[in-house]
Amino acid sequence: MSGMSEPQDWVAPTCDGLADLLEAAELDAWDSPSLCEGWLVRHVVAHMTMPARLTPQQFGAGMAAAGGDFTTFSDTVAARDAALPAGDLLAQLRSAELHAWQPPGGGGAGALNHAVIHSLDVTVALDRPAVAPPEAVRSVLDQLTAARGAVFGLDLGDTRLEATDLDWGWGSGQLVQSDGGRLVALLGGRTLPDGRVLARG
Repeated sequence: MSGMSEPQDWVAPTCDGLADLLEAAELDAWDSPSLCEGWLVRHVVAHMTMPARLTPQQFGAGMAAAGGDFTTFSDTVAARDAALPAGDLLAQLRSAELHAWQPPGGGGAGALNHAVIHSLDVTVALDRPAVAPPEAVRSVLDQLTAARGAVFGLDLGDTRLEATDLDWGWGSGQLVQSDGGRLVALLGGRTLPDGRVLARG
């Protein structure tokens, strides 16, 4: 995998790694809280794998039923499909359809952000190591800081971020240190289990 260089290349190992972790975990891990407010681990996986289940027509119909509100649509699908058998959700995490999917207008970078951030919603909440390869974590860190936190409505104007497990740092100001995965979670607008959160814009 060391020869990979495109963001899309890191989606498959990230999703496969999450599937491997959950397959080996106790069943109650699926019903543990995630970093996504109001969602259990099974809701996160149901959301991540939505592109492997829904046709474009089903997606369009669902968005129309939600009045064009993607958050409402996502919550509806996650609540419904979280009840699917764990084996089905694991198979969808490993599916070629999911690994090739790109969000509308987001390209490979958007696909990688989606996979890495949501995988961390699970692994950080469960206090497990990140399943995304280090290069994928670094890529997402670079993408989110290039936007200066705007993707998730953050104010990074007085913030210095430093990864403790990667040769990576960004910004100036109040120092925030953590492993790269937790920094991605913070840049994704999440609150860490220890209570840390980045300021909103």
